[in-house]
Amino acid sequence: MNSVFPRRYGFYSLIAGVVFLLTSCSSNQSVKFTSHLPPGIHRVWIGPEYWANPLQDWQLNDGRIECVASGGDRNVFLLTREITSDKGSFEVSARMDALTEADEPLDPGWVGFKVGVRGDFQDYRDNAVRGQGFPVGITTSGQLFIGQLDSTDTQRINEVKSLKIRVNVKPENDKYRIFLKVTDLISGENSSIDRLVNDDWLTGGVAITCSFGKVPETPELRPETIYGNWGFKPGTRRGGNVRFAFSDWTVRGDKVVSKPEQAWGPVLFTQYTLSKQVLKLTAQMAPVGDQDDAEAVLEIKKSGEWREIARAVIDSLSRTATFRVASWGFSNEDIPYRVSYLCYSGKSKKQACYFEGTIRRVPWNKEELVVAAFTGNNDLGFPNNDIFRQVKYQDPDFLFFSGDQIYEGVGGYGTQIKPVEKAVLDYLRKWYLFGWAYRDLLKNRPSVAIPDDHDMYHGNIWGAGGIATPPGLRGAAAQDRGGYKMPPEWVNMVQRTQTSHLPDPADPRPVAQGIGVYFTAMNYAGVSFAILEDRKFKSAPAVLLPKAKIINGWAKNFSFDASKSADVPGAILLGDRQLNFLAQWAADWRDSIWMKVALSQTIFANVATLPENEAHTDANVPRLRIMHAGEYAPDDVRVQDFDSDAWPQTGRNKALKELRKGFAFHIAGDQHLGSTIQYGMDNWRDAGYAFCVPAISNVWPRRWYPRDGGKNQIPGQPKYTGDFKDGFGNKITVYAVSNPVFTGKKPSRLYDRATGYGIIRINRNTRNVVFECWPRLADPSKPDARQYPGWPVQFNQLDNAFGDARFALPEIRVKNMKDPVIQVIRSSTGEKVFTLRIKGNSFQPRVEKPGTYNIWVGEQGTKKWKKIENIRAAKLPVDKTTEVSF
Repeated sequence: MNSVFPRRYGFYSLIAGVVFLLTSCSSNQSVKFTSHLPPGIHRVWIGPEYWANPLQDWQLNDGRIECVASGGDRNVFLLTREITSDKGSFEVSARMDALTEADEPLDPGWVGFKVGVRGDFQDYRDNAVRGQGFPVGITTSGQLFIGQLDSTDTQRINEVKSLKIRVNVKPENDKYRIFLKVTDLISGENSSIDRLVNDDWLTGGVAITCSFGKVPETPELRPETIYGNWGFKPGTRRGGNVRFAFSDWTVRGDKVVSKPEQAWGPVLFTQYTLSKQVLKLTAQMAPVGDQDDAEAVLEIKKSGEWREIARAVIDSLSRTATFRVASWGFSNEDIPYRVSYLCYSGKSKKQACYFEGTIRRVPWNKEELVVAAFTGNNDLGFPNNDIFRQVKYQDPDFLFFSGDQIYEGVGGYGTQIKPVEKAVLDYLRKWYLFGWAYRDLLKNRPSVAIPDDHDMYHGNIWGAGGIATPPGLRGAAAQDRGGYKMPPEWVNMVQRTQTSHLPDPADPRPVAQGIGVYFTAMNYAGVSFAILEDRKFKSAPAVLLPKAKIINGWAKNFSFDASKSADVPGAILLGDRQLNFLAQWAADWRDSIWMKVALSQTIFANVATLPENEAHTDANVPRLRIMHAGEYAPDDVRVQDFDSDAWPQTGRNKALKELRKGFAFHIAGDQHLGSTIQYGMDNWRDAGYAFCVPAISNVWPRRWYPRDGGKNQIPGQPKYTGDFKDGFGNKITVYAVSNPVFTGKKPSRLYDRATGYGIIRINRNTRNVVFECWPRLADPSKPDARQYPGWPVQFNQLDNAFGDARFALPEIRVKNMKDPVIQVIRSSTGEKVFTLRIKGNSFQPRVEKPGTYNIWVGEQGTKKWKKIENIRAAKLPVDKTTEVSF
């Protein structure tokens, strides 16, 4: 049956696993769903109409949906049918067969349905992942129940092994009568009960459920479903032997509506980059199984016809297909694309399934390049429709996700770390939520995502060059010794899902354990982005600083002062390979580059404070009182958190020195606190600007309330702005901070923790840069929309270097060339002091030190590249000029 889902979300998804039947019943239109799952197929992914909770505990096997790992609230949510709030009737039924041995007694639990499944954010994706529903079914001891166990219900089934369960719901006055009938398919025994209920729980989704443990108590009112972000959703732990297979699942009735556009898969979402005429695009697949074709096809649409341009093998762990297309020749036009994949349909026939998007034209002619930046994508607030609407309106040219795209507790079923294949599926389920939320942004614009600590199932991570954490240690004890806790094949799997679409690595040699690297440059529309890995090479402080007694990144020797004693020889931040890359990147302005931007997991400073009597651990951060507007914490001091890139100080300054040579500014995240600062090295404000964007969902609401206010504040600005030394003694100038403030919006854990994202506007003509910091629900489409206090922050490209330079070279005037590149080299050492594509045809280089310099002028890599030798620097002002003609 060659049915096609209606177009929405930019793709066509052909039926793969279910045949939909539409019938009419009496005078009302009745919708019917029947599961026709392909026989002879064994795979994890059930089909595009289903969402399994959790992914790794379910499978499709020979036409049945099987729960293969027992635990609380194992369920499969039906994506393409919903129960409406309209008056009417509906019926849900299925066959359910225990997967235990014939003589094996079942542990306490229940099997049946959840109806009216709803979450907090009125979206079917939230319903599927975090929703609660009204349970109806039978316990493993044979007792029937509706809503909750009732001692007055004496109807039972003796053997809970092979059952047909049917639930009928019909209106009765202003309420509903629920009829439950269970048939023992072995003995033919029938049992039934019914109950009159309110309609509160009869609007939403439907799920089959197989649950170890107690039948949940159904409260009178639907509770808030937000649960803890760091562990399990209540009642979901693994255990027991309550495992069932489901088949012949039907949902029908005039209270049921069809939502075929909500089907998802097998191609779930895409990410792409376009740099130096090379397109790299990664399609994230569902776990489609070994039986299906292990290859995907990339097609583009030209002159109204689709044509194939690349094929890619699907990686067996990451379930990704990465396409690389050299010599991309369509930079000046929007090119529709689709990823094609052959998948089994409900009658064991392979059909082509598609996911569509657009490779945007490179915005060379736009005056302003717009970047949207995100961090900390916990699932509180999933699927983030508020942020999606805001960012869609702002229509950025490029997306940057700086890390923590997932957290260990995302989706509510904890974290499974072994065996490797199950750990892979555990991660993929969490990663799929990221794509489910942002797919419509990702498919039509280039993006960069780089994994951080939580993506790697770490609270903190010091990669130490890719080594393994010491055997026998767990948690913080393992992390503090440096390296990766998870196996290298798992780490590489995570990196493939998030970074395989990036331009080829600058230095592709793997680190320890064969773990790959991805640091590289992406050139887009004249802006060059250096993509860094500031976790992988970083030293572990506990190893180098035994006197500090580091636990989870904090010194437990309270007399240890990191600003004086922590910057020890051998401590690494980016490492030599990345520093060499940065030096080359800062000096290379070919490809019409006119701006340099560094992207990394976090900023090179520690912008955080804590109450003085609690300043030696951040474990209390989630419990700190949220301030009201205008309040100021009275006794906060600056802290020394070794997870920040304020340490090691020498490594931090080496990185800033290279960035300064390219007049680069810095975008990052991780700290959960939005901040805009300017770095200082020898003096305040002598290096680049940095923007740490706020977390999308903030589980760790840090703050910045230094008791001693900043120096050289801009008049009228808050006490927490101005020139400071952070806890490690690094010079920083703070311009704006999004401290958590009580808003009165619900849920408080989402809106009172300074959540949001960043927008960066880079002007081609003026070379000005504007940082914008947007709260959730700000609605930038309205004229009265407000950013966080202190933003926007504007600066010029030239402000990123040598702000206090006291020496200068003669003004360079260039004839017959617009916007040339100027490179200044110190004659005595050969060191490249800086390289810059100027705006216009004249520029006066400023330098920090006296002496003689060589200057290159023109276009790098061409014959129009001239050298001026032995130019002596003098103290400002310098009135001399030097002319260069081409």
